[in-house]
Amino acid sequence: MKTLKLLKYFAPYKWFLILMLILTYGQTTATLALPDYMARIINQGIVGQDSNVIFSNGLIMLLIALFGGACMVGVGYLASKVATGFAMRLRDEIFTKVESFSLLEFNTFSTASLITRCTNDIQQIQTVLGMLLRLALMAPFMGVGAIIKAYQLAPSMAWIMAIAIGTLILIIATLFITAIPKFTQLQKLVDRLNLVTREILTGLRVIRAFNTESYEEAKFKNANQDLTDVNLFVNRLMVIMQPAMMLILNLTSIAVVWVGAQQINMGSLQIGDMLAFMQYAMQAIFAFLMISIIFIMVPRASVSAERVAEVLDTEATIKDPKRPIKAPLNKGLVEFKDVTFGYAGAEEPVLHHLNFTAVPGETTAFVGSTGSGKSTLVNLIPRFYDVTDGTILVDEVNVRDMRQEDLRARIGYVSQKAVLFSGNVEDNIKYGDPKATRDEVSHAAEIAQASDFIGQLEDGLESPISQGGANVSGGQKQRLAIARALAKKPEIYIFDDSFSSLDFKTDANLRKALEKETKGKTVLIVAQRISTIIQAEKIVVLEAGSIVGQGTHSELLRTCAVYREIASSQLSEAELARALSETDDQAYQGGQLSTGEAL
Repeated sequence: MKTLKLLKYFAPYKWFLILMLILTYGQTTATLALPDYMARIINQGIVGQDSNVIFSNGLIMLLIALFGGACMVGVGYLASKVATGFAMRLRDEIFTKVESFSLLEFNTFSTASLITRCTNDIQQIQTVLGMLLRLALMAPFMGVGAIIKAYQLAPSMAWIMAIAIGTLILIIATLFITAIPKFTQLQKLVDRLNLVTREILTGLRVIRAFNTESYEEAKFKNANQDLTDVNLFVNRLMVIMQPAMMLILNLTSIAVVWVGAQQINMGSLQIGDMLAFMQYAMQAIFAFLMISIIFIMVPRASVSAERVAEVLDTEATIKDPKRPIKAPLNKGLVEFKDVTFGYAGAEEPVLHHLNFTAVPGETTAFVGSTGSGKSTLVNLIPRFYDVTDGTILVDEVNVRDMRQEDLRARIGYVSQKAVLFSGNVEDNIKYGDPKATRDEVSHAAEIAQASDFIGQLEDGLESPISQGGANVSGGQKQRLAIARALAKKPEIYIFDDSFSSLDFKTDANLRKALEKETKGKTVLIVAQRISTIIQAEKIVVLEAGSIVGQGTHSELLRTCAVYREIASSQLSEAELARALSETDDQAYQGGQLSTGEAL
């Protein structure tokens, strides 16, 4: 079972567990010894009227009770320490594991599910583990010891305990069989509720804009009601169990007193022995009551443990090589050689046989219709995904032969959706380089055209940024994300449609500043606007995952129909004519066209 693999996380606590076992044995021994001394006090002290027996045995009972209490406190302390420590290690392990996941694994587990597994599921495991360590170790000792002691005192009444315990086992088994499917369903419904809640809160603006509050409320209500119904069913099982256990306990007490009184009347049993037998019967039933509680709680914890183990057992598809190669050069040369990529389970590849080179000191831009594979292409460079076929080289070394840390240290990446972290403006810019000075941070912000709006903030660089950058606009988020990449000072810059939220003036100023800042670096830009990439030394045109054209803006206008169609939808006829004229002039000067053809 997957859950058994989690036992390895107990390794640091093995001595705690051994000590707990010793203390539990001491606590159980003390508890089982008390009825014997009580019987002596009644039989010899009260009935026999011997005050010395009462005093001496009473003192021994007091000492045993103090010893048992000390053992109980020790068990409780160690159980809490082990359970919380185990949960802490699990959270660390699952978070570290998730950090190693590629985008492929993230697509397997939803974000809401990963959050639930890291919080709610581990909390379930911690709670049940604490109960198990307190009760599960003691219950078997207590149950078996009480049955043996009771049988030694009054073998003729052992059938009473046998019936009581048999009935308990039947109830526990029924509850166990009924509960397991519900606990599995319960955790899935918690996932569902988290997913719906996160989706609604994230898309609150869109919901309000389209007046769909009532629809989303109904969706949340359904998810909430489903979870409530299953929780009610599980709680009703617990409600049924408690009175059933108390009924068995009380009926057992009545049976012991009824049968015991008859045997006392016949002289075959003493009063103290009957009361001690009753105590042992209660201890045995309570032991099985503890076991029943464990059996009710364990199924839910086992489901949670399975879900946690599922994440921990998931192998990341993108791994560092056993013998990594470090690129001897630090230029930033990027080469795609016959690269094909397809998502897992997809019928057709997204990218087909791509070949191009991005040279340091030049800007390589990617343009194409929506869904042509532009973002997927640039995501292959930092190994967010691995190519299906072909090779990607960075400074003449296959990216698969490099450590991911070394590869990504050379890249300044600005994602399609700008992501900011809670903190302040400076923290977010220094995320690219934690050692960056205040001057370097200010310089990066200035190049990214973020200085103006940062200066207008009340605390400047110290101004707070809320989670996800919710308190700044889309354009401001993009500029801060660009500043973050600039602060890193990498050899390769990747801008994945990172200028879409900027106005044309800011876009132009930013490109002009970037041209100086990234001089000698490799710049790769994914863009929808032709104006953003018009000055790029190389433009790669994608259509349905294939390269249909490469060249400068003016060259592609003449040679690539797809590019010409995109350009004509964004540029005026005068701008298109000017670009074509420049192409003709260059071709004529190079001797490629005759005077008549140029005219």
